[in-house]
Amino acid sequence: MQPDLEKLLLSKIADLPTLQERMARWKQEGKKVVFTNGVFDLLHIGHITYMAKAAEMGDKLIIGLNADASVKRLKGTDRPVNGQDSRAALLAALFFVDAVVLFEEDTPLNLVTSLMPDILVKGADYQIENIVGGKEVIANGGEVKTINFVEGYSSTSIIQKIRNQLS
Repeated sequence: MQPDLEKLLLSKIADLPTLQERMARWKQEGKKVVFTNGVFDLLHIGHITYMAKAAEMGDKLIIGLNADASVKRLKGTDRPVNGQDSRAALLAALFFVDAVVLFEEDTPLNLVTSLMPDILVKGADYQIENIVGGKEVIANGGEVKTINFVEGYSSTSIIQKIRNQLS
């Protein structure tokens, strides 16, 4: 990786205290901050479309990324396919992503309540009232929104397709 590119990617990947400082600066600048989260194991067009739509809702997009241990608990011992550092770097490489923060828990509740984004976004397979951190964001004056998925794309279906071709 080129040194300048590596520096850029690493500058987007932040721990929670660093991100809280950035959030304070962004809010002082009047920026609208959007937060979403996920595993983003095998990055595909569904992910890209979803994140691009989320980014269009505000000025800054933060991605909460499930750490490897969290993914194993949620998806099974054979996941993630790609480790957290690789997944974080791929997300950071997207021009519309402003920050990536890893979390070890099964849900991003601590991240959401620590950051208090202006807009919390999840896929339309979630009901707004069931989105983790949603009631806290709304109580803080923020919004919770959902985005429709691109049909036919998921990391799980890609993994299954590969397995079927190998058997």
